[in-house]
Amino acid sequence: MVKLKANAKLVKNYRIDVDDGRAHAICLDLEEDSGGSNMGPSALELAVMSFAGCYATIFMLTAEKMRATVSELEIKVEALKSEQAGTITETKFDIMTKTDLPEDRIQRLHELTVKGCPVGKLFEKAGVKTTYNVRIKKQ
Repeated sequence: MVKLKANAKLVKNYRIDVDDGRAHAICLDLEEDSGGSNMGPSALELAVMSFAGCYATIFMLTAEKMRATVSELEIKVEALKSEQAGTITETKFDIMTKTDLPEDRIQRLHELTVKGCPVGKLFEKAGVKTTYNVRIKKQ
């Protein structure tokens, strides 16, 4: 079992500095309209950013295992927060990649990425509906 750590410290008002207990930190804050000073993403925005980053990481690790060359990868995620649920209920991924793989192998790469993305599993277990649109640029 692997232990992951996080620390959070109030700086001022809604600004919170978080770190991983190693050498990496980020500032979280709320928008000015919500009483914050807009110094960083909100915790919920960071969760969506983490999902996008996790997908990209697993995509590249899986491509390497498949011995595929990926020269471009861009992921845009739109998350919808339901006022009724009070949290994210839906995410839409728009994935653009440039690779030497044929289309059927890119689909397999995507499937393996979704299956292996630990942050995606958290969103799935939370009942967040996620859709993916994979677009391909040929090398």
